[in-house]
Amino acid sequence: MIIHNQKPLIVNKPSINIVWIKRDIRTIDHEAFHVAESMGLPYIPIYIFDTELIKYPDTSDRHLGFIYNSLIDINKKLSSFNKEVEMFYGSSFKIFEDLLSQLKIENIYSYQESGIKSTWKRDLKIKSLCKDKSINWTEFQRDGVIRGIKNRKNWNKNWHIFMHSEIINNSFQKQEKIDCKNNFTLPVSFLTKINKNKNVFQPAGETMAWKYLMSFSKERVKNYAYNISKPEKSRISCSRLSPYISWGNLNIRLVYRHLMDLKKKKKNLRSINAIISRLHWHCHFIQKFEVDCTYETEFINKGFETLKRDKKPKYIKAWENGLTGYPLVDASIRAVKETGWINFRMRAMLVSFFVHNLDQDWRNGVYFLAKQFLDYEPGIHYTQFQMQAGTTGVNTIRIYNPIKNSKEHDSEAIFIKKWVPELKNIPVEFIHEPWQMSKMESEFYQFKIGVDYPSPIVDIKETSRKAKVKIWGHLKDKKVKEEKKRIIKTHVNQK
Repeated sequence: MIIHNQKPLIVNKPSINIVWIKRDIRTIDHEAFHVAESMGLPYIPIYIFDTELIKYPDTSDRHLGFIYNSLIDINKKLSSFNKEVEMFYGSSFKIFEDLLSQLKIENIYSYQESGIKSTWKRDLKIKSLCKDKSINWTEFQRDGVIRGIKNRKNWNKNWHIFMHSEIINNSFQKQEKIDCKNNFTLPVSFLTKINKNKNVFQPAGETMAWKYLMSFSKERVKNYAYNISKPEKSRISCSRLSPYISWGNLNIRLVYRHLMDLKKKKKNLRSINAIISRLHWHCHFIQKFEVDCTYETEFINKGFETLKRDKKPKYIKAWENGLTGYPLVDASIRAVKETGWINFRMRAMLVSFFVHNLDQDWRNGVYFLAKQFLDYEPGIHYTQFQMQAGTTGVNTIRIYNPIKNSKEHDSEAIFIKKWVPELKNIPVEFIHEPWQMSKMESEFYQFKIGVDYPSPIVDIKETSRKAKVKIWGHLKDKKVKEEKKRIIKTHVNQK
């Protein structure tokens, strides 16, 4: 705990350690906390709301609010030990410089962050500062993701070893208060802004994470495998753990071990095995991003750089606002904008529709969705986006038909009517394709396509046909084929 408004100590600076919290906002199975506790020096846990990162187009107030309230939650657990996470607002480099002017920092402990290029550049600056000041910075491995590997040889095996390794039962000892002034406090305007819609989104923090895990284990798990693709039922059948995993309120190992224990009861095995598989794939995709963070801004398969797309701002705006004329697409966009969450199938469908049917470059939609997802995780987001866009040259190309998916997974239009209220009085037989209503039917229901609800922005059949020709045709490109071999060698799991 930092004592505010005290004169910084310049002479005889006290020796301390730092625990730098990033995407690991928890107190259980936390290696950085564990090591800091064992070193015999007082330490300050810190979190930096880096103003450069806040400005980046992937960041939104909902992310920042979730982070802030997660920190508040763990501070309730740490406060009795004089170890509350101190929150800073500003440049990470300047904040560390300021701390060094007041304190003698011996060690920094943190987890590795598989972040975007901007977070990597931030870390390089701090590494340089640490080297200049003879500070040891130890970064711990996160969720079985391994930094610096060149291929996936033995990756699966090592991942399972990590998942079965000993869970750290963190304990904390009370320490003397550290005299230090926070010269980079969080502005009131910033706090007001990020907490404005706090109650709209899933509640943040480690405490709530465990509640969601327990309630999933007791209730939602039985329907998980059956409702995972349904846009409305999935909201009450999925684990809903993704925000907690993304921001580190829970780590993968804790969830994995909990589910493995749950398997011993021999109930709901289909659902449990399904979510365990997803945990593995979660780390698999983050590992891709750890190896190559250009997934964020460049085609991972360089052969697709010559694939031509005609940017249409009108299409992009209609997609972002849920006004495409396709009810399931519009409902999904509106739902994620309002709540921060939709299921995986709807996410894949949104990307598919944007890239294939609207014929837009995936980069023109990637940051928009990043900002909407409360569970935004760079390693998942950008790798999945390119996979769904069909631009890896490796993964199976899927073009999702929003009408077919609407009829199959929202047959009674419960999800559609909830998020597209313009259609709430339209009978189910018409609601999936409201433009197919006859003039007489439209008059009877007092509904006019193009006035009360947009006409389809594109012809789904025609655009899907053209997209297949374009994307499958491009797979024959010589450069695409060469890149495919490289990608398989680097990113595909090997025993």
